Amino acid sequence: MKKRQGLTFVKKEKKIKPHHFTGLFVLLFWMAAVSFIAFVLVLVFGSKTAVIGDGMNPVLYNTGEVLINKSSYVLFKPRVGQIIAFYPNGNKNSYLYLKRVVAVGGDEVLIENGHLYINGEIFEDENLYEKMEYAGLAENPIVLAKDEYFVLGDNRNDSEDSRYGNIGPVQRDDIVGRVWFRFKIDDKKAKIIF
Repeated sequence: MKKRQGLTFVKKEKKIKPHHFTGLFVLLFWMAAVSFIAFVLVLVFGSKTAVIGDGMNPVLYNTGEVLINKSSYVLFKPRVGQIIAFYPNGNKNSYLYLKRVVAVGGDEVLIENGHLYINGEIFEDENLYEKMEYAGLAENPIVLAKDEYFVLGDNRNDSEDSRYGNIGPVQRDDIVGRVWFRFKIDDKKAKIIF
């Protein structure tokens, strides 16, 4: 018998076996587990609130929504630069205010010629903000008590913050938590932005 020379094609029959899907099922299981744990953590330790007003523009916009980490200050204190959520003067019937911490307990705060001074030195990020037209309570030096925080909005000339008598320095007991994420609503889709 004479052998044929050239290419020969052998059609192999492919069989789908259960072990082919094991990796996919494991991946789907872990994705579902992580999503569930994240959902529970946000539900237990976080809360969602609306941004009211333009005082934190351009970081937070009016009618936007943010997620607040309610457990962030159980062990740690707020730090300069963090955005906190608090009730003004502990008034739980008010909406939550969202402002940036610029000074902590023991600091001396002064607003002079539209600029913020902390402990006699111009605030390190002062060049990022517009000159303040209203100094309010801080036109004279204020020394913050141990658990007090001086907060300002990023939109300094359109913000009701610690400069005003109805808010003043924020007490630690009045702080609900730290702003964690902001949601941007775009074409009816929520996007998480850090």
